[in-house]
Amino acid sequence: MNLDRVIAVRTNKTVYRDQDKCIKVFSDHYAKAEVLSEAMNQALIEELGLPIPRVQAVTMVEGKWAIVSDYIQGKTLERLMKEHPERRDEYIAMLVELQCTVHERTCPTLVRQRDMLNRHIGLCELDATTRFSLHHRVETMSRRLRVCHGDLDPSNVVMSEDGSLHILDWAYAVQGDPAADAALTALLFGLRDSEAASARYLELFCERSGVEATEIKRWIPVVAAARSTRGNAADRTYLISRVTM
Repeated sequence: MNLDRVIAVRTNKTVYRDQDKCIKVFSDHYAKAEVLSEAMNQALIEELGLPIPRVQAVTMVEGKWAIVSDYIQGKTLERLMKEHPERRDEYIAMLVELQCTVHERTCPTLVRQRDMLNRHIGLCELDATTRFSLHHRVETMSRRLRVCHGDLDPSNVVMSEDGSLHILDWAYAVQGDPAADAALTALLFGLRDSEAASARYLELFCERSGVEATEIKRWIPVVAAARSTRGNAADRTYLISRVTM
C-alpha cells in the first residue's frame, strides 16, 4: 500500500491516494469503534444506491486504523466554487439536489439523529440551563426518520470528470429530520464560506424540498451546539454564537 501521495489532511486523519484507492488513515488516539462505525455507515449507504465511494477494506496501516475506499477522480464543489465564483448558485443548487436525493432514502439501522444530537449537546461548553433547554427542544421536534448525511458541505461533494457527483465522509450519517440536516449545512456554509452563501443555500433548499425556512431555523441552536464539540476554537466560537434560544 503506497502512502506517498497525500490528498487531504484533516483533524485526526490523513487521506492518501494509491492508484484507484483512497486510504483514510486515522490518528493513534482515534477510537477503533468510531472507525468501524464510519465504515459501517458508508457500507449501509452503499446499499441504498447513492453515489458514494465503495468501501474496499478496513485495515491497519503502520499501527493505525484505516478505511480503504474507491478513489473518485475530480474536484470538490468547494474548489469549483473558488475557481468559478460566477457559477456559485449553480453549484449550491447541485448540492441541494443531491442532499434532497439522500433525504428520500430510509435506513433503519443508522443511529437516530436525536440520540446523536443529545449526546453531543451533553458534551458542549454551554451552561446546564442552556443544555437542558436544547435537550428539551430535541425531544419536541419532528421525529422523521430519513437518511441525513450529518456533515454535508461543498468540501464533501466531488464532481468527477464526467460531471457526476459523489458524496464523501459518512462518519456522522444518521436517520432523522432533513430540516436538521439542512440547518447544519446552512451553518457550515456560514462557517466556511459566508453568510450570503448560507442564506442562498437555505433559499434553494426550501424551494427544492418544500420545507419552510422557519422549520430549519428552529434546528439551528440545536445543531450548532452539537457541532461545537468538534473543530478548532474559532469554529466553536462561531457555532456557540448561533445558539440563541
